[in-house]
Amino acid sequence: MAALPDGRHAFAARVLSLSFAAAAAGALSGCGANYASSEPAFPGDFQERHPIVVAAAPMTVDLYPVGGVLDERSIANIRAFVERYRHLGAGGVTLLAPAGTNADSRAVHAVRRALFDAGFRDKVAFGASLQPNNGAAPPLRLSFTGLKAVVPTECGQWPEDLASGSSVEGWKNEPYSNFGCATQSMIAAQVADPRDFVQPRALGPSDVEMRTRAIEAVRSGQDPGTQWKDTVLIPIGTQLGGGGQ
Repeated sequence: MAALPDGRHAFAARVLSLSFAAAAAGALSGCGANYASSEPAFPGDFQERHPIVVAAAPMTVDLYPVGGVLDERSIANIRAFVERYRHLGAGGVTLLAPAGTNADSRAVHAVRRALFDAGFRDKVAFGASLQPNNGAAPPLRLSFTGLKAVVPTECGQWPEDLASGSSVEGWKNEPYSNFGCATQSMIAAQVADPRDFVQPRALGPSDVEMRTRAIEAVRSGQDPGTQWKDTVLIPIGTQLGGGGQ
C-alpha cells in the first residue's frame, strides 16, 4: 500500500481522533441517563406514598325499601349504622331521598322508625335531592360525618409507562407510583376503629389471681410459669388394651 501524502495522512488522523472522541462522549453520556440515576422517581415505600390517615369523612348507607317496607337486611344495616354513629359520629344524621319524595312517605317513615328502634334519638335532617345514576333504582341514603380511615391519594394513576421500550422508567427496577395503593385502601376500609392506625388501645386490668399465683410461686422457689399438660387424643374407634392373645 502506497504511503499517503502528508496532507491526507494528517486529515485521516484527525478524522480518526474525532471518531474516538465522539464514541467516548456517547459512552459517558449514558452515565447521565435516568435509568442510571441513584435517586428514585418515587422515593419511599408504598406506606409513604399512599399513607392511611384518620379524617372526618361522610359515612353512608343506601336503603332500598320495597313498597315502603324495609326487610331484615336493611334493618340490620341501620342498626350497624347507628352503632357506628354512636362510636365515631359527630353532628346529626341526614336522610336523603330521590327528588320528589315526600318527607311523610311510607318509606321515609319506615327508615325513621328503624332508626328509633336501633336507639337513635337525635334529630334526622331530611333532604329530597338525591339523583339516581344511569337509571339505577333510587335509594334512601343515610349519612353522617365521622372519623374514617382513608387513603388521600387516588388509586389507578399511572404517570409513567412501564411497558414502553422508548422510555427508561421500567429500567430502574423500582416500585411504580401506584404500587400498594389498592392494598392500603382495602385495609383502611376493613378496620373497625380508624384510631387504631394512630395510637394503641389502653391496656385492660391485670389478672389479680394469676399475678398472686406467680408471686407466691417465686417466694416458694418454684417455677412461676404455667405448667401445660400434654393431652393425647385417641381417634374414635381405636381399641384400647394390651393383653396377649
